[in-house]
Amino acid sequence: MEFLLQDGNQLFTGALVLMLMIALLEGVMLLIGAGLSDLLDNLLPDMDINADTSAASTTGGLTKLLGWLRFGEVPALILLVAFLVTFGVTGLLLQMLSEALLGSLLPSWMLALPVLLLALPQVRVFGRVLRFLAPGDETQSVSRDSFAGRTAVITIGRAEVGSPAEARFSDEFGTNHYVMVEPYEEGETFSQGQQVVLVEEQGASFRAIRPAGKIAAE
Repeated sequence: MEFLLQDGNQLFTGALVLMLMIALLEGVMLLIGAGLSDLLDNLLPDMDINADTSAASTTGGLTKLLGWLRFGEVPALILLVAFLVTFGVTGLLLQMLSEALLGSLLPSWMLALPVLLLALPQVRVFGRVLRFLAPGDETQSVSRDSFAGRTAVITIGRAEVGSPAEARFSDEFGTNHYVMVEPYEEGETFSQGQQVVLVEEQGASFRAIRPAGKIAAE
């Protein structure tokens, strides 16, 4: 316990404590009929994940990073927990190695970036593994090749061409699927809560259009 509370370890121990707090809060909210995962999905758009910016290259880089981390394939809460665990454990392991080799801990600010770079690939792997443990979000019932033609609802962010947003739909087995979508046509945008029809897969995301009825109404 003393090792965990040393100055050089507080950043990494704090990540693990935050993870435990999230797990506890999720358990409490489930008991009262709510879900922290859904709450996080509803709050994320207000954080301007897909907000307009003059730095287009920065936005594109963020989108690619989120896609690489499997953001959109699993709920955001799972990726957050995976990041906190891998960041905390990796940092503590490196500090243990430092203490064994150098006889002292390194400053946490010195290890923060290397630990982050080591944690991100682990989040990608754990995101794939943990999605099979998430109740109701098992994604093996149907093939991804069959997603085209299905109607989904935008759950996180605002979708624009080159800047996908997360969408969710349920298959015939009642399984929830999370995909990243962007409009099929240039200049089109999709907002949170809006229904879209998946048209074709393009890389890690799907191109989508508005449902036929809504297009006709407009």
